[in-house]
Amino acid sequence: MMIYVIAIVAGIAGFLFGFDEGVIAGALHLLHAQFGIDPFMEGVMTSAVPFGALFGALLAGRLVDALGRRWVLLCAALLFAVGALVAASASGIPMLSVARLVLGFAIGMASLVAPLYISESAPPEKRGMLVSIYQLAITLGILGAYLIALLFSDSWRAMFLFGAVPGVALFLGMYVLRDTPRWLVKQSRGADARLAIASIRSLPPGDARVDAELQEIARTADSERGRGTWAELFGPVARPALVVGIGLFLLQQLSGINAVIYYAPVVFREAGFDLSSVQLMATIGIGIVNVLMTVVGMGLIDRIGRRPLLIIGFCGAALSLGMIAIAAATDAESLDILAFIGLVLYIASFAVSLGPLPWVMMSEIFPLNVRGLGMGAASLANWGFNFLVVFSFPMMVAHLGLGGVFAIYALVCAAGVVFAVRLVPETNGVALEDIERHLRSGQPLRTLKRASAGPDAGVLLSGGRV
Repeated sequence: MMIYVIAIVAGIAGFLFGFDEGVIAGALHLLHAQFGIDPFMEGVMTSAVPFGALFGALLAGRLVDALGRRWVLLCAALLFAVGALVAASASGIPMLSVARLVLGFAIGMASLVAPLYISESAPPEKRGMLVSIYQLAITLGILGAYLIALLFSDSWRAMFLFGAVPGVALFLGMYVLRDTPRWLVKQSRGADARLAIASIRSLPPGDARVDAELQEIARTADSERGRGTWAELFGPVARPALVVGIGLFLLQQLSGINAVIYYAPVVFREAGFDLSSVQLMATIGIGIVNVLMTVVGMGLIDRIGRRPLLIIGFCGAALSLGMIAIAAATDAESLDILAFIGLVLYIASFAVSLGPLPWVMMSEIFPLNVRGLGMGAASLANWGFNFLVVFSFPMMVAHLGLGGVFAIYALVCAAGVVFAVRLVPETNGVALEDIERHLRSGQPLRTLKRASAGPDAGVLLSGGRV
């Protein structure tokens, strides 16, 4: 089906996201040897990616509605290629930091738009799995970065240069695809939207199912055309979605995932793994676990639902981070294996749940008229806390030790369980238009339910069918 092609092409943006975040882990020791970097400059250079992504997401939140999903992804693809070329030719840490800032800007744009592009094209019953392809691509990008670091272990320039290849692939792929039906309808381009729906669903343009989907999208879009302000985003209709979107990314980032991804060899060294070769192989092993458990999560997300999977993930992450904290705080070689097991379990818990679910739900829960702004605000929170975690990690380890840092991350995950139980809705299988109607009904977002009466079942609101 065409929808899988769309998800895979948009997923290249996720691969670039993961690659440009993970490549620094393999290059860092070479950069230290060549330039000599203190902890502060290390934090600046490493955190340049999330810092740039913060502004990229902020800009994309506006551009995605003005230019469309497709054109923003094309712009991001160009920035990915340019940033990789500049990074590979950097003459020093300042130039490399600027290049990583450009790459971060591209990541911020793509991380907002790619899940949205997939979500607005996917059928409700497969939306969770298809949007999760983006998260799978992130994990493949991280693993790819670790493998490239192993392959080009003596050249950090070659590591960064490789990132230009998927950037070109993303540009070529998006160039031949259409924009999403929902954005086209919002722009009063009904004929183009019809062709887009027909292409995505592999149906003739005159098929009754194409007409039905187009009419449903148009009904929602017509009631909202011309609106979409920050005041509306913070208003009573969209505010519950904003709380969930920002809250999930806040918890995701403060669980410490990017400290592990960016500084994986450092974490293994602090946990007692002495040889650099052993640290790198252990890091690659973590990357493999990340990929495999993301595949497991993709199989579960549309089966057991978003909220149960989220609760399972937070519980597993809190437990495993606690194991790492205990092992790291106890200066005993016999506990090195406990730290390694805890790290593997943490990555597994994150990959199956905390990794994909915020991206999936961000693309689902906002009303159409403020979807770009809402996703921009959620992405802003994501990258802001990403920057905070990555920038502070070297200094926190220096002052608190690895055990203290991971104890803080464990407490954050425990708070995430409470957040998921009390505030997060179940959006599994619910049409985007029905999620919006529920928000506008004034009922608590967590009471959103899916009817289960067969293929034509709608969404239950106030005990009735919509």
